[in-house]
Amino acid sequence: MKILALPMLLGIIATPALAADHAADQLARGAYLGAIMDCAGCHMPRGPDGAPVAGATLSGGTVGFEIPGMGIFWPPNLTPDASGLGDWTDAEIAAAIIGGISRDGHKLAPIMPATSYAALTPEDLQALITWLRSLPATPTERLVPVTDAAKAKAPFYRVTLPQQ
Repeated sequence: MKILALPMLLGIIATPALAADHAADQLARGAYLGAIMDCAGCHMPRGPDGAPVAGATLSGGTVGFEIPGMGIFWPPNLTPDASGLGDWTDAEIAAAIIGGISRDGHKLAPIMPATSYAALTPEDLQALITWLRSLPATPTERLVPVTDAAKAKAPFYRVTLPQQ
């Protein structure tokens, strides 16, 4: 019995350290993925000069995209604030990232590259979600989509599709 006690004790002591290492690795992996997937390219608010707003990490894009026949869309807040992903489940966030489906079942704007992100492994997808949940919660007023450019409340890019 004494022979088993020491390995069991070491296992109990080592488990929290291993879990902490895994959590740190997962956060680092999620941050890496968020960077190479360029989440900030759309979801980071920008000032009048186009530079990112300091301290407003992924709290919602302030430059929208006009998609012909669909309207103008501004990227939403991805922080864990109530105005962002605060009450979304991991499954709902995953569906948005890899399926382009919002939590209420509607398709996200086609500018969201969900088809590219669908190749994420389950482990990478969870790392990305874990990282998003670790961001500072930043309240933001959501810019709602509009179909008329005259009603736009913020700047936007006009997307022109190739003619066939």
